[in-house]
Amino acid sequence: MENPPDSVVALAQALVRIPSVNPDGEPGVTDTGEQACAEYVGRFLQAAGAAVSYDEVLPGRPNVIGRFPTSAAGKPRLLFAPHTDTVSVAGMSIDPFGGELREGRLWGRGASDTKGPMAAMLWALWELRHRIADLPVEIHFAGFMSEESAQLGSRHFAQHHGRYDLALVAEPTGLQVVHQHKGCLWADVHTTGRSAHGARPELGENAITKMGRLLGALDSDFRQRLADLSGDNPWLTPSTINLSMIRGGSRSNIVPDACTLRCDIRTTPGLEAHGGALKLLADFVAEQDATARVEVATQAFALDTDAALPLVQRLLATGATLAGAPWFCDAAFLAAAGTPAVAIGPGSIEQAHTQDEFIAIQDLELGATFFRRFLESWI
Repeated sequence: MENPPDSVVALAQALVRIPSVNPDGEPGVTDTGEQACAEYVGRFLQAAGAAVSYDEVLPGRPNVIGRFPTSAAGKPRLLFAPHTDTVSVAGMSIDPFGGELREGRLWGRGASDTKGPMAAMLWALWELRHRIADLPVEIHFAGFMSEESAQLGSRHFAQHHGRYDLALVAEPTGLQVVHQHKGCLWADVHTTGRSAHGARPELGENAITKMGRLLGALDSDFRQRLADLSGDNPWLTPSTINLSMIRGGSRSNIVPDACTLRCDIRTTPGLEAHGGALKLLADFVAEQDATARVEVATQAFALDTDAALPLVQRLLATGATLAGAPWFCDAAFLAAAGTPAVAIGPGSIEQAHTQDEFIAIQDLELGATFFRRFLESWI
């Protein structure tokens, strides 16, 4: 890389200025995908001494992987793992790719989530690039595509690259170690009926009416069941359900023969002891309406990493504190494949996805210092 950035702030600016919007939904731009950002990160990693490769998970949407040299085989393996995509830029009140510096902040899409935290990780690796090989841990970096929708990058990486002793997933956590976070189940509940002319509704069976009865039960009895089965947890609030979308019927004068309800269930680790959210939902729906069915749209598991692990304790000894989070991230998919994982990074989650996203310059610099000190703790 010619003329690499000369500070963590300049590096974060460069990353923000590279559009890498996830194409799902309404991205707000015509040029989407992570390739340009992944290639920039790859050049930076190469300049820092890493061997770089790209896994093209989808066309033009690769994971970027950097493996730093090591002086001996068999060391514990440590993974730094941010994501390279951002959410939509539609409706932003600032230039999403301007990377402007003002008021002690860096402004732009991804500044908080998660190009700023990624820059802090990369800068720490850059500053220690000449000493990494001799550390008693082997250091790898993976920039995941598609974290903001379906988490395809971390799923692919977990399937093809084996387990690590710890993964540090970059998210704006205020440099707290998020060792537990909620999972997420998006599932569709389907009711069926029998169509008939609207003038003779008694000849049909109304799927929307059947869904109405289910709606009330899900919003009351099932909501309480989720809370009761969440388990006592000092880090997370109880599991919740949001009845987020509904569709049914085809015309005003036809009795509807189908109705679909989308449920968004946020789960605690304790819910798994009772079979998990999907089983609980399916069983409850069957109790209410034996003809209804449940179909999974997408599922992310809750994170529950043991805070007593030595590498997690080393993070705490570096100055971090433990935390839980109501959101979910790539850490869950790495953990499900056998890699203990935590989320950590500078900045505030409150700024993520906002119309005027920013990260404080002081937070960026504190993040780079924290990750450098964490690595230096082995020297």
